Amino acid sequence: MSASVPALRDTFDGEMLAVAWQPRTYGTGVLRQADGALRCIIPPGPDRYSDAQITDYAQPRGDQLRWQPPLRLRVRAWASAPQAELTGTAGFGFWNEPFVPVGNVRLRLPRAVWFFFGAPPHNMALAKDVPGRGWKAATLDARRPLALALLPFAPVGFLLMRVPALYQRLWPVAQRAIGVTEALVPADLDAPHTYELDWRAQSVIFRVDGQTFCEARTAPRGPLGFIAWMDNQYAIVTPQGRIKFGVQPVIREQWLALDEIAIEPLDETN
Repeated sequence: MSASVPALRDTFDGEMLAVAWQPRTYGTGVLRQADGALRCIIPPGPDRYSDAQITDYAQPRGDQLRWQPPLRLRVRAWASAPQAELTGTAGFGFWNEPFVPVGNVRLRLPRAVWFFFGAPPHNMALAKDVPGRGWKAATLDARRPLALALLPFAPVGFLLMRVPALYQRLWPVAQRAIGVTEALVPADLDAPHTYELDWRAQSVIFRVDGQTFCEARTAPRGPLGFIAWMDNQYAIVTPQGRIKFGVQPVIREQWLALDEIAIEPLDETN
């Protein structure tokens, strides 16, 4: 990271959201800062898209996505209920906002390095032998050169992946091409934990409460922007070509709470 880019840290101690953040809410989503924490809240309601999030960019243009490796992200967070009782998706980390489900739709090939939760029927089965849903650490860069080279063959690839033997043999190649690494997070989402990721040029290390549980041997390129959110949507994207997006009704109020976000530069030589 350039030395001219300041580190960012917020412990949400005040009553007002810090100027570093761009708040966004859709549908019934609410952002509430109180008692030293920020909550991204989705009240109970019907199956209409709702989202509560903060980002550190006003618009998802490339010149406003400022974060580059090497850097460390530290977030202390917890959810309102166990994973089995939550709806939609939630998480925090860095991405390039490849699309927005409401308003002016912008499409770009996705890049991300983050902690991501998806509740059923969410199923993004991009990492072999890792569930497509749940609380995960993940990396993705669909703009890697090999991924771009394989893109014209995607329709044929989807058909081939429907043959189990070909999936077992060929999908690891595609997974490496799009820079996917995933691992289930060894922590309960409804209890406070400290989550860290070290994003370097060629690798990413994920930790929870100081313990490393995932090391990715590839890393997305920047620049990317920070996001933390909770919503009620789901996505189904599988190697076999099944693609579907939708929203789920929220039965009881749910939220993602954060009481520390810190982004700091790393020394690449260490």
